[in-house]
Amino acid sequence: MAVRTTGPALIEQGHWLTMQHCKRVLVVVHTLTFGQRLKEVYCLLERDTRVQVAFTAAPHAFGSGVPRHLERQGITALGWDEARHAEFDLALAASSRGVHELRAPVVRISHGAGHIKPLTDTSVLEPGERRWPGMLNPRHLVHDGRVVPTAIAYAHSRDLKELGSSCPGALPFAHVVGDPCVDRITAARPHREHYRRSLGLRPGQRLVVVNSTWGKNSTFGRLSSLLPQLLGQPLDDRYRIALLIHPNVFAGHGDRQVRAWLASCSERGIAIVPPEADWQPLLVAADWIIGDHGSLTAYGSLTEATILLTHDPGREVAPSSPAALLAAAAPVLSSTHPLGMQLEYAADRRRPDQYRAVAASLSSVPGEFHRRMRSLIYRLLHLGEPAFPPVAHPPAAPPPLKRWVASPGAEEWS
Repeated sequence: MAVRTTGPALIEQGHWLTMQHCKRVLVVVHTLTFGQRLKEVYCLLERDTRVQVAFTAAPHAFGSGVPRHLERQGITALGWDEARHAEFDLALAASSRGVHELRAPVVRISHGAGHIKPLTDTSVLEPGERRWPGMLNPRHLVHDGRVVPTAIAYAHSRDLKELGSSCPGALPFAHVVGDPCVDRITAARPHREHYRRSLGLRPGQRLVVVNSTWGKNSTFGRLSSLLPQLLGQPLDDRYRIALLIHPNVFAGHGDRQVRAWLASCSERGIAIVPPEADWQPLLVAADWIIGDHGSLTAYGSLTEATILLTHDPGREVAPSSPAALLAAAAPVLSSTHPLGMQLEYAADRRRPDQYRAVAASLSSVPGEFHRRMRSLIYRLLHLGEPAFPPVAHPPAAPPPLKRWVASPGAEEWS
């Protein structure tokens, strides 16, 4: 007699599962960055015995590190083909790619600080069509004339006004929930000295965090200009430097190649932060943040750090984005002057309210993300919320910088 092969228990359900009749939520992880963002959402659910959280690694150009990342967290992911043909009560996604294929209501969340980058693939645009950024772009929300997400989570009330111009059909599905990174960084600020001690900073030492988004116009895309700044005019031992490189750079070029390109930095004692590390404690601990138009530079406006831009982003960013506001407020690094002198000059001239408009643009409901997001999800699941408030806990303390100077193996990136 032939024996029928079975799929994963989460797909087969029936008598295979011990916990019966759970609401099933699928977390769709396209990239490492998206997975880190989604963790702020699925952590609101996974302790509830009425809910079963499942994961899948969806196809993406920068998805190479996702299966390993999930496995390290004890997650056995469903295959994409299995996940998109199975039925779920809800799906959580931080990207639009492929989610129209899911057999579940979709909650779409943002994966960065506001909506920074206008659509880069202009070949898909109609003549005269505007390059709307991020989740304001109808091409990221609509498929075959239908708005795909059942709910779209925005950080700022300003987003709804812009959505009314870019994709009015999506307005009934839009919700202002805030930004999880804003709330986490705010919760982390009282722990700044603890983070600095954990990083191994000595009394009197100061931390310079250099961060880069991905893409040809990023700081890393201009690596030939960045390295002379860091290596040609070395800082003395009063300063420590850490490089925060966007995970898409590692996923796109390969970890070994990126580390080879940065080998001279490691040899000079500059820490290369692994792509899976939590970047928030680094920003909170920093005295200076040197960055480009990426989200991390904008989030730096919430900290005590002085911010310098590696270049003026110009038309690389949307005019009303946090990155554009920061470009009008932060000084730009010069390639012809000593780095140390520029750091001290920028710190001396920093005004207390210099980045206030940037910080205010990140969330119109600071401190409320976890409460609003949980309420939205439980409403969609037709479940009553747990009888305790969700809390934005501060991030855990980071490991010492010297651990990241040594170019650690993947097994150490926890």
